[in-house]
Amino acid sequence: MAETDNAPFVDFQDVWLAYNEELLRANHFAVEAIDLKVKRGEFIAIVGPSGCGKSTFMKLTTGLRMPSMGKIRIDGEPVTGPLKISGMAFQAPSLLPWRTTVDNVLLPLEIVEPYRSTFKAKRKEYVERARKLLQKVGLGGYEDKFPWQLSGGMQQRASICRALIHEPKMLLLDEPFGALDAFTREELWCILRDLWTEQQFNVILVTHDLRESVFLADTVYVMSKSPGRFVVKREIELPRPRELELTYTKEFTDIVLELRGHIGAIRSNAIADAAKAPAAIPQ
Repeated sequence: MAETDNAPFVDFQDVWLAYNEELLRANHFAVEAIDLKVKRGEFIAIVGPSGCGKSTFMKLTTGLRMPSMGKIRIDGEPVTGPLKISGMAFQAPSLLPWRTTVDNVLLPLEIVEPYRSTFKAKRKEYVERARKLLQKVGLGGYEDKFPWQLSGGMQQRASICRALIHEPKMLLLDEPFGALDAFTREELWCILRDLWTEQQFNVILVTHDLRESVFLADTVYVMSKSPGRFVVKREIELPRPRELELTYTKEFTDIVLELRGHIGAIRSNAIADAAKAPAAIPQ
């Protein structure tokens, strides 16, 4: 538990990661020199060119990877392994096809303690919690359907419910809406906005969609090309609650264009560096 409410909820202190000992000896890092402090209940988004280390950062945040150098603290505690206080959702919903929607949502409660040991005894209570959560995201009436009976957007709503069913303190989202059409994506932005407003868990969103990052986040971080590091921190001071109409205002689009300019500069520098690199000599 955090010592004070003022302590950062996520605290990266000069974190570097190489994926194996050989790369470490060669000083080839996936991410480097990451210093980050995220307030309790803050919603941050991370954007950047493909391959910049965004997903690596997520693995470090959840304890799926340990840093080669530096320290990470989440909720006041050092990260020493996979976190139980986080939920995750990805671009592919990955629902189990033989389980109904409600049974897919219940899955973390069958796996994660302290719920696992009480799951059989409290199953009725947990099912009720899952059904209420599904109703909140517009899936009332679909609780007993199978994944193949749901649209892509419905499957992703169920995936978000599955990530939240154990009431985590932190939600990590890795391109969760990337495969959806524009209208469905915007619907899910609003659902995520409402869930976060109501529950105030921390959110770390990795996305390629700059509009998405500006609409949802308190702060947007831009990562450089690999080795990834944060090169821009942009606080989004647009008033909340944010409605979709905001995305058509000049105030909103100016921020999106500013972020696009940063990423464009990173790409241009990467192309220039590649052009300067010596060509491989044919064997």
